[in-house]
Amino acid sequence: MRHTRVIVTHYGGPDALRLVSEECPEPKNGEVRVRVLAAGVALPDIMARQGIHPETPPVPYTPGWDLVGEVERLGNGVSGLEPGQIVAAMPIHGAYAEFVCLPQSELVPVPSGLDAARAVSLILNYVTAYQMLHRSARVEPGQRGLFHGASGGVGTALLQLGRLVGLEMYGTCSSHGARAVSDLGAIPIDYRHQDFVEEIRRHTSEGVDAVFDPIGGAHLWRSRQALRPGGRVVGYGNTTALRGEGLGSARSGRRRRLHGIPVYALYIAGGWLLPGRRRIVPYSIQTLKRWKPDLFRKDLVALLDLLRQDRIQPLIAQRFPLAEARRAQELLGKGGVIGKIVLVPDASSSERGVECGS
Repeated sequence: MRHTRVIVTHYGGPDALRLVSEECPEPKNGEVRVRVLAAGVALPDIMARQGIHPETPPVPYTPGWDLVGEVERLGNGVSGLEPGQIVAAMPIHGAYAEFVCLPQSELVPVPSGLDAARAVSLILNYVTAYQMLHRSARVEPGQRGLFHGASGGVGTALLQLGRLVGLEMYGTCSSHGARAVSDLGAIPIDYRHQDFVEEIRRHTSEGVDAVFDPIGGAHLWRSRQALRPGGRVVGYGNTTALRGEGLGSARSGRRRRLHGIPVYALYIAGGWLLPGRRRIVPYSIQTLKRWKPDLFRKDLVALLDLLRQDRIQPLIAQRFPLAEARRAQELLGKGGVIGKIVLVPDASSSERGVECGS
């Protein structure tokens, strides 16, 4: 049996993505072959394609951080799963495919009846949001939070989960995303025309309890100015440092595992040493998952239950067939996407060597 998958042929632009047809992978001992029902498209996919993300693998490789799929075949030594069962996983790369083989330990059962695209939104975006809120910032009802990039995938997840907690919420976004941010219970701040620190000071007497900042670099220190004494900035994504905007120029094809770390460490130390107890704390979903995989599984199960109860409603920006992975990444790369872009594998597009999105 043959299947299709997307590969990154070289580090660079969207033209690096190609669709190939090949024999279906066979599960090894302890592995499960999963038919992918939905794969998330995320900014780390784009940064890895450019060669600048810490998780960038050698080319050629198949991108895709997260997936929801159906158990199709069990390898030797696998028990507790059955063909036809729906599962979720965060392999970090490999999800842009019709079939993928993964260790059983990576798979989390998904309750029946859930939309695969909404369920896949939970794996990277909502686990990130949930862990930052509850494990990094340790928010409590009645506190105030500022969310940068509030109309994006992680931003909308933060707003939905923050509303469940009972936070007073503020979100930076473009004018295009203001309606979505407002509908999710936050006060939108147009980052192009408004100074978010001034707006926070105007709305509050002393600042917010927590800021969630995916930009990194000098922006972390600016976010710190929006905190009340004792508050925390949770830094994640670190897109400025990795892309070299303000901290040195990016070089495509080079993994930047340590890029920006000295400056980041300086900001963290400054938060502890300077008066006011305004801390800066880093967050990395892949690091926490590797150190404490049981926490990742526990938090994802909790989120799947919230989805089953209809207490959260992930926003799906658009669904693309697998053959249009290039278009999906181009759309995300332009910015302004509200919610999550999802790939739905398309078995009709299986011509070897076809350029994605052509």
